[in-house]
Amino acid sequence: MLTDTDRNRIAAAVAAAEAHSAGEIVTIITPQSDAYRDVALAWAVSIAFLALAALELAPAFYLGLIERALGLWAHEWTPRQVLGIALTVAVIKFLAMLLLMAWRPLRLLLTPAPIKAARVHARALTCFRIGAEGRTTGRTGILIYLSLAERRAEIIADEAIASKVAPEVWGDAMHALLGPIRAGAVGEGMVAAIGKVGAVLAQHLPRADDDENELPDRVIEV
Repeated sequence: MLTDTDRNRIAAAVAAAEAHSAGEIVTIITPQSDAYRDVALAWAVSIAFLALAALELAPAFYLGLIERALGLWAHEWTPRQVLGIALTVAVIKFLAMLLLMAWRPLRLLLTPAPIKAARVHARALTCFRIGAEGRTTGRTGILIYLSLAERRAEIIADEAIASKVAPEVWGDAMHALLGPIRAGAVGEGMVAAIGKVGAVLAQHLPRADDDENELPDRVIEV
């Protein structure tokens, strides 16, 4: 995801931002926040039900197609045979869609945006609780979290920062982050976002003379 140059630039940007603030910036980058296997399963089930619904709505048409495909002539279908065909078609459609959804780009494309946003936020919150929340003396940790596959980011601040800075203030940092990401410049986007976050932290939480670096400056890749 990152080159060594990117990693060094990000760590340097965090150190520079923290030099003027009591805030402690944690940066995390992940290839993807969730596998969305439940979404793939939901699509497969939906396609199977659509196939059954189509057979129910136009049975003569579909049974005629099967007769021509099998070389049958004026075949008299029994209820058991019709049920067997319906189950066979449903299973084939289900497995075919499940196989298609194994391709990650398609799975991401067919995952609704609200679901992706919720999963990214949930993963970011988990990372924040593990890596930043309550881990500094004054509860001054802040997480910049980037999920590449979804092209989404989250900025989550600990209590001391959140009490002074409204969530919408991080909008400039998010814009600075996601702009370069869309062009494939992950390191550049992270450095720009860190600079914006650092400026806000320096304004609201200036660094004290006895302030110590309590959290690592390096970017965490998970």
